Amino acid sequence: MIEIDWAEQARQLRNSATAEADWNKMVASGLVRATDRLAVDVGCGGGGMAKALAAALPEGAVVAIDADAEVLQEARIHTGGAVRCERASLDDGPEPLRQAIGAPADLIWASASVHHAADQQAAVDSLASLLAPGGRLALAEGGLPARSLPWDLGIGEPGLELRLDLAQDRWFAAMRAALPGSVDLPYGWTDALQRAGLAEVTTRSVLTEKPVPLSDEDREQVVNQFQHRVDRLTPGTPGGDGSGHGHGHGHGHDDGLPVELALPAEDLAVWRELLDPDSSHYLGRRTDLAALSVRSIHIGQAPG
Repeated sequence: MIEIDWAEQARQLRNSATAEADWNKMVASGLVRATDRLAVDVGCGGGGMAKALAAALPEGAVVAIDADAEVLQEARIHTGGAVRCERASLDDGPEPLRQAIGAPADLIWASASVHHAADQQAAVDSLASLLAPGGRLALAEGGLPARSLPWDLGIGEPGLELRLDLAQDRWFAAMRAALPGSVDLPYGWTDALQRAGLAEVTTRSVLTEKPVPLSDEDREQVVNQFQHRVDRLTPGTPGGDGSGHGHGHGHGHDDGLPVELALPAEDLAVWRELLDPDSSHYLGRRTDLAALSVRSIHIGQAPG
């Protein structure tokens, strides 16, 4: 059974908040309106977007919400008192969220958090009910798989990164199935927003690309991201967050990844070489690593 220990993920989420500061700033500036007075980050993780929203909304207030106390503490540290941090879970329905927020919201941001709720449509419905007239709900879910590696690395079978994506998809499906009371969402996020009664539903996809050759800092970040993903897909290791971009549902520690969900042994052996600083194949010394990703943001507006 896959269960996520968010307390163990807390520091990594804060590191991600720091690494994604530029992306958060760009997205926040495109979402905030001059008339907004209250923005909310639900499943705030390390507090990266909450901090960016506070900077984009100097005359307003920002509330960061998460289900895990240790994750929320990391968000408090990262945001430095610029936002109000409150504990609540998407799985508990709208009322705890309403009490935590304190007033109808002009903008609600939820990044890779709704997919941790047992009933994702119910979670979207709850968030939509918290909007002020004309308020927007922005769900950052999905996009295109990130790309960093050449197809042929000169070690192992070509297409290693593609197979990592497939293994992560299997992990994600198992994570969803293991949630108590899990309900399928057999349609897209834009349909979910429309079913929640929102209008003017649309999707924006944001491409992020860093110039090659990567800086030492960016190359280290790519290597660390691969290390995190491979650790999650190694037999017997604890499960982790399937997204790396925040969350909203807390779990306890698991007993280790089932073997059937792990990477094949031959791929794991290659990854050990690629992630070993003492190996001649170490990724951290390659000059052809890329940092390319496309993340989608689905937006709906409350009537009025």
